[in-house]
Amino acid sequence: MSARLQAPDRLPVTAVTGLPEAALARYLDGQGLGQGPLEVTRIGDGHSMLTFAIRRAGAHLVLRRPPPPPLPRGFHDVLREARIIAALAGQVPLAPLRAVCADESVIGAPFYVSDFVEGHVLAERTPAVFADPAARRRIGECVVDTLLALHALDPAAVGLADFGRPAGFLERYVARYVRYWAASKTREIPAFDAVADWLAAHLPASRAATIVHGDYRIGNLMFAPTLPVRLAAVLDWEMAALGDPLVDLGYLTALWVQPEDPPLKFFELSGAVRAGGFHSRAELVARYAAGSDVNVEQWRWYEVLALWRLAPMMEGNYRRAVAGEVVNPYLSEFGDGAVELAERALAITRGEI
Repeated sequence: MSARLQAPDRLPVTAVTGLPEAALARYLDGQGLGQGPLEVTRIGDGHSMLTFAIRRAGAHLVLRRPPPPPLPRGFHDVLREARIIAALAGQVPLAPLRAVCADESVIGAPFYVSDFVEGHVLAERTPAVFADPAARRRIGECVVDTLLALHALDPAAVGLADFGRPAGFLERYVARYVRYWAASKTREIPAFDAVADWLAAHLPASRAATIVHGDYRIGNLMFAPTLPVRLAAVLDWEMAALGDPLVDLGYLTALWVQPEDPPLKFFELSGAVRAGGFHSRAELVARYAAGSDVNVEQWRWYEVLALWRLAPMMEGNYRRAVAGEVVNPYLSEFGDGAVELAERALAITRGEI
């Protein structure tokens, strides 16, 4: 992995919530992962999991752990994330897993450790190495082709036959976020309820289940630091499941901006591709359709689902911030993000976007 903040927060280990210096160092020593003092950097733009780069003599690592409690049931399962990373090693580009610790007494939460992978994550800006339009086109091809490779895997063949319940996946998916909203909301947002009704009324027919990433966007993809363009690692597997593959395609395109798009305001997570020269959303869908036998005619339903299901996640973080459960001014702004997402999803259902 590589740092995904323009100015990452560099903190002494003792100041980083959940990473006690002595206990973590002893654990890494026991795993044969380097020696000596630790240097820790908080990396990533996510808040569902906390991600840290760790340097010490002989090792450059990444540690992932859930945020401090209280946590909603069924989310922030770092051990489940580690399991799918281990299962997919050699199948899709990943940061190699080095250790998994279920013992919460070590740092106060379960966690896993992987190798640090050098590369670029396209978030706000496109690195200069990808200035050539041909490189930008190749990025889009890599994004779609890696997704196709993931969806083509046989879950049983990689030991994931029991990773979820594919039957009724979409019904449960929608119901899950309705429940999450009910548990997280701090006020009523009519757009959220309207979209929930629309999703239920237009639910697609069930299709063959595949391994789905669940958070597949360009900001969770790391590209090799030099040309030729190559996808070095797919990051952040927390939401992975067995289910409808178009959940991934819809999420990818819902957050993939084009130069002419109005701003996504708070939740523009792929602003780098706004610069031009990249695939359009329609071109991404067409490439996926050409490489798969999955019918993509209802992909806009999945875009609506992608935006709508993020609203409860934003609201949950906002609730924790205003309740004083976490001290993070950034999370206090998530309330506006929840409204934005619900209203944008509703606009798509009305054909306004």
